[in-house]
Amino acid sequence: MPDAQEVAGARDEVDRIVGAWRRERPDLDFSPLQVLSRVDRLSRHLDRARRGAFERSDLDSWEFDVLSALRRAGTPYQLSPKALLQQTLVSSGTMTNRIDRLVARGLVERRTDPNDGRGILVQMTAQGLSRVDAAITRLVDAEADLLEALSGAEQERIAALLRKLSLGFDVEH
Repeated sequence: MPDAQEVAGARDEVDRIVGAWRRERPDLDFSPLQVLSRVDRLSRHLDRARRGAFERSDLDSWEFDVLSALRRAGTPYQLSPKALLQQTLVSSGTMTNRIDRLVARGLVERRTDPNDGRGILVQMTAQGLSRVDAAITRLVDAEADLLEALSGAEQERIAALLRKLSLGFDVEH
């Protein structure tokens, strides 16, 4: 892992891009690009790591989203379609289609809600549980690899700053 002095003198692609823009447009403040261009580049690495973790568990990212919502609900790993909608932020029609596809793959089952005979619950099967547990283990390992250049304290500081930034975007409408 490089030490602080090595990092301080190092330049990445964003430094080169921002330097060129500053030369060409000295009238603009390129501070936002210093942060958000790096976030964008890191996001691409994260997307690749996540896709790989899900593929090794034979899941698409949307399947992981639904199964992980059920897994986080705790035993018996079931939620109403409405609760799944709220957690995955997709439309009702999209969720119905996703549930149908997960049922066809044997990863979830529809059950009658015992508290409301007209309602249904979506319950994860043992196969779904096995897949989502494997995927989250692979995902955590892959994401830890992406952050290995940072100490635990540095990761906590970045997480706190990103949380502060994202709170303004996470307000429900």
